[in-house]
Amino acid sequence: MDKKIWRERFTRFLIFLDNHFLRTISAVFLFLILFSISYFIFWRSPRPFPEQALVTIERGESLSQIANSFEQKNVVRSSFWLKTFIFILGGEKRVIAGDYYFPSAVSVFKVASMIHKGEFGLIAKKITVPEGTSSFEMAEILTKELPAFKADDFEDEILDNNYEGYLFPDTYFFMPNTRASDVILMMRENFARQIEKYQPDILKFKKPLNEVIIMASIIEDEANGTLESKRIVSGILWKRLRLEMPLQVDAPFQYYNGKNSYTLTKEDLKEDHEYNTYTNKGLPPTAITNPGIDSIRAAITPTKTDYLYFLSDKKGNMYYAKNFEEHKINRELYLR
Repeated sequence: MDKKIWRERFTRFLIFLDNHFLRTISAVFLFLILFSISYFIFWRSPRPFPEQALVTIERGESLSQIANSFEQKNVVRSSFWLKTFIFILGGEKRVIAGDYYFPSAVSVFKVASMIHKGEFGLIAKKITVPEGTSSFEMAEILTKELPAFKADDFEDEILDNNYEGYLFPDTYFFMPNTRASDVILMMRENFARQIEKYQPDILKFKKPLNEVIIMASIIEDEANGTLESKRIVSGILWKRLRLEMPLQVDAPFQYYNGKNSYTLTKEDLKEDHEYNTYTNKGLPPTAITNPGIDSIRAAITPTKTDYLYFLSDKKGNMYYAKNFEEHKINRELYLR
């Protein structure tokens, strides 16, 4: 075979390779275009993606129910594609039930993989509840942090069972799927642990626990942060009760109508309700905050003084008076 024939055959071979390469490149390019279009239209996460999405897969749910749940929570764009990828991975029999948490956006592929492998995405969240926080304020904090938490359930359970004051303020580590009832249980158990070593002192003080906690909740709001000032205020308030004086403190109004010492009006002070300590003698019917351990200690170890009045300025400085005349002078000096 002469060289001319070999050259012709080699040329035809190169042309064949060139055409095959072009067809391959074209096919790959077309595939990438179709994949990109499909990804951006069907497979990528919705925009905007819901913050801290939590989706629950119940045992026995069908593939359609599962996929629809994720679409309704806006975690995936299309339940059809989620069903498709779950089917490819083994179908609903390979889906693991539970709570799935999505702190950030993920594609439909990732969602299918997570529920196939049981990757729930649940990581404990550090949440600090400050001392002197009421249940209503707690509900605001927890609603922002826990997607499964329902403020109405939380507040209803507390009001129905008179748990105000018994939810210990502390730093907690909650899973994102923690429900309201679980939060209450954890806080009450913490309260029981924290107060256990003070039980002998409470018995020695000879006051019912509920009165101690109500008083501690008032002290938490009325005194500044030092144990010394809290014990002095405690002594003044218990003395007023012994003298059958109205407590005449403003803190319960914050719990009742959201007003503090600087926003209360004369009309507010005259309004007759059970949290008005100007028109009623004795303690309010419930705690008004969830006090910290120092306020509880102050409630059962009051400091005896000659004082009968106290006030704090906007900086938290405390001023005391033995009689109402001295108290009026303090008000003129420090509350103007």
